[in-house]
Amino acid sequence: MRYNFNITAMIYSSELIKGTLKTIVLKLLADNSRMYGYEITQKVKDLTFDKIQITEGALYPTLHALESDGLVTVETEFIGKRVRKYYSLSPTGKTKTKEKVNELADFMNTMKFLLDIPSTSNLSTT
Repeated sequence: MRYNFNITAMIYSSELIKGTLKTIVLKLLADNSRMYGYEITQKVKDLTFDKIQITEGALYPTLHALESDGLVTVETEFIGKRVRKYYSLSPTGKTKTKEKVNELADFMNTMKFLLDIPSTSNLSTT
């Protein structure tokens, strides 16, 4: 699913992204089976038309935390002389992804109510 944003040239603040990064990563892994770090950053940029840009400094600690929590598993592959780590959801991660996405959706609805934002948004799917 791709999104079209009516507002252009706005990059979301790292403060907003920080609180949703685990959910973003979990959902991407649910939708794409397995991914490596750079691939995750590029997919987010592509899907959001560069509005969300995840740095390696934010992504890798998040991936390590998800691994420590047992939500993702890691496979190492050698690509030439380089090592590439592929991340995928564990069975627990699959369940947790649904919970996190539902929690974030509920939070966004609560924020719309709290901030008195009309139910129509600047976000439409294509």
